[in-house]
Amino acid sequence: MNTQHATTENPTGITYPFSSKPESGQLIAVASGVYWARLPLGGTLAYINIWAIEVKDGWAIVDTGLYTEATIAVWERLLTEGLNNQPVKAIYVTHMHPDHVGMAGWLHQRFGCRLHMTALEYMNCRVLMNDTGKEAPDAAIEFYRSAGWDDEAIATYRKRFGGFGRVISEPPESYFRLRDEMSLQIGAHHWTVVIGSGHSPEHACLYSSELGLLISGDQVLPRISSNVSVYPTEPEANPLDFWLKSLTKVRQIVPDNVLVLPAHNEPFHGLHARIDTLIEGHLTGLNQLQDILQKPQRAIDVFPALFHRKIGIDPIMLSLATGEALAHLNYLIAKKLVTVEMDADGIKWYSCQSSS
Repeated sequence: MNTQHATTENPTGITYPFSSKPESGQLIAVASGVYWARLPLGGTLAYINIWAIEVKDGWAIVDTGLYTEATIAVWERLLTEGLNNQPVKAIYVTHMHPDHVGMAGWLHQRFGCRLHMTALEYMNCRVLMNDTGKEAPDAAIEFYRSAGWDDEAIATYRKRFGGFGRVISEPPESYFRLRDEMSLQIGAHHWTVVIGSGHSPEHACLYSSELGLLISGDQVLPRISSNVSVYPTEPEANPLDFWLKSLTKVRQIVPDNVLVLPAHNEPFHGLHARIDTLIEGHLTGLNQLQDILQKPQRAIDVFPALFHRKIGIDPIMLSLATGEALAHLNYLIAKKLVTVEMDADGIKWYSCQSSS
């Protein structure tokens, strides 16, 4: 669920303390009682990191992977080899995206363990799963047409609609609600919930001052910038404003000397430098966007102002790029720096406000 909006192989101020990565079904210790494992994703990201925390007579797991045959195979190996046949006692999910919540239902069914999520993530997950097998709604088709999608892209969207629920096992019917600033005892240590928004509705990070760890999910990633998108269900949304404020909040709450445990790429030091780079990347994109909007543009026309890579016809990348472009455009509209008009064909054209 990430576009390579600000990709850097060796970002300034970032260091990686681990020289190796976990093999399939194996764990690497990152701190006292906390372990790193990886599950396959395929595609450009390849893996998601999950975190196993020792608790009495078993494990707490943070994030779970996609619900696929490949992931199940790794989980079976992980349960016997990495986790030493000890049961999963609790599941913590940072947010609702399938690579994070996908196996939560499978683990719950196997162990009867409690699912911990924020309310908006849990509820949105269940709502989106209900789209499985349905036809794309007219409002969604109008949304993407207004952004400039052609007939081929729309046809592909219709075919792919409802795919969210196909890689998520049925989640538990009940859950434990995580709240901002909530203190949790997980195993031998205390953790604090730090909520962010923008990439998803109510993303939960877990911070342990005792261990000097931040499980950051997709809130802070070392090499890529998490996708921040507008979706057909809320076309006037301003998630980029939430995102920038959330990054600032994390920087204020969590000290710079933590070891960051991200959902993708490797654990790293340099939290504040990375947050500064992420914020700067978006502000640079906004400035470049205003430059390109001296002439009216559709959402799909502004990709070069925001992305280092060419956005082609791949449906996933096109969808992510369109959502992120609209997030930046809506941010500028909210700041009254950009206006939007719809033409007779239902296409939206964006342009900078006149200074007069």
